[in-house]
Amino acid sequence: MAISGNVSDGGDSVLINISGRFDFNAHHDFRNIYRNEKSSATYTIDMSGTEYIDSSALGMLLLLREHAGNESAKITINGCNDDIKKIFAISNFEKLFTIT
Repeated sequence: MAISGNVSDGGDSVLINISGRFDFNAHHDFRNIYRNEKSSATYTIDMSGTEYIDSSALGMLLLLREHAGNESAKITINGCNDDIKKIFAISNFEKLFTIT
């Protein structure tokens, strides 16, 4: 599991890269990337290197959404493999996030 982040100058855009397993072990690293950033920022989560997610990862994404303003959140999740897309579909996450 590796999580890295990149924040644009001014903090208006946050890119989070997740590779390997996205599970509870990633909680601390994932939260530390966005917790001090603007809630109005645009967040992009690159999951092109993610092999696995579990329910705690879904919870972490919901916490990010809450931080980013709930209904007004601008969060895009991209690069998901078919298994992860299926989990998002079952969880109705395409109603909460932009998934490409």
